Amino acid sequence: MGCTYTIVVYGHDRQALSKTVNAALDEVDRLDRLMSHYKPESPLSRINREAAQHPVKVDRELFDFLGECLSYSRESFGAFDITVGPLMKAWGFFRGEGRMPSKEELAEARSKLGYQHVTLNKTAQTVSFDKPGVELDLGGIGKGYAVDCAAKILKQQGIQIALISAGGSTIYGIGAPPESSDGWELMIQDPLDHEKIATKVLLKNRVLSVSGSYEKFFELEGKRYSHIMDPRTGWPVPNMLSVAVLTENGTAGDALDNVFYVLGIEASKIYLRKLPNTQVIFFLPDQNKRWQMIQLKGPKQ
Repeated sequence: MGCTYTIVVYGHDRQALSKTVNAALDEVDRLDRLMSHYKPESPLSRINREAAQHPVKVDRELFDFLGECLSYSRESFGAFDITVGPLMKAWGFFRGEGRMPSKEELAEARSKLGYQHVTLNKTAQTVSFDKPGVELDLGGIGKGYAVDCAAKILKQQGIQIALISAGGSTIYGIGAPPESSDGWELMIQDPLDHEKIATKVLLKNRVLSVSGSYEKFFELEGKRYSHIMDPRTGWPVPNMLSVAVLTENGTAGDALDNVFYVLGIEASKIYLRKLPNTQVIFFLPDQNKRWQMIQLKGPKQ
């Protein structure tokens, strides 16, 4: 997952709460072992090694999750793409802080990119690639799925008030804390100065997901290149500082903050029409005010 998970819960039985929280954190560890592309022994790493040679059978959970990922790719017309792995490596963001690739490296990476190269066989429950070099990277959505799974465990054990945070970038507020019946008050950082707060949001049975260029980036000749890629161009997304999404589950939030970051304002307005109860906050560079904030909302349901 590449981050620290934190869980806050309220209740009357400390021992039972502690047991439940540990079970939720164990679930996050299980999912990391299942979906990590950094761990060579994970089922996802096995797919990356073998799926271009022959169909790879996987368990139902991973198969269904990959199907959901590909749905986001199709619906966003490639703005979200779990085959972005070779691109991240070309730009030096896989285990690194980034670098400028050569034209040849970029062309090679882009030749392996595209969710269309992934085939899921529902009957056989297998995953296959139609060309060598394709790799799956669930870093853009896996944290949100793990947050949802941890929340499910808490709710199954009767916990009605909790906050689950995956590194501060995907946060699920269940119920509301005793001091505020309106929900959990979350601060969204200033995208250029982390000592300052840009805005506040309230979470009550909702998720906040944030993607920002400040997470990983490098600068070259006065220009910043972030780790958030536009899979359609092969380049880091320009002219965007950060995006925050409020939605009903972590999986959607984690995927959509990438989708909206890549699509930008105008295309996001169209995409939001089919996403009820979803809100997105854009932080854009602005020479006069340093940055400007624009909020969009999907239809109410």
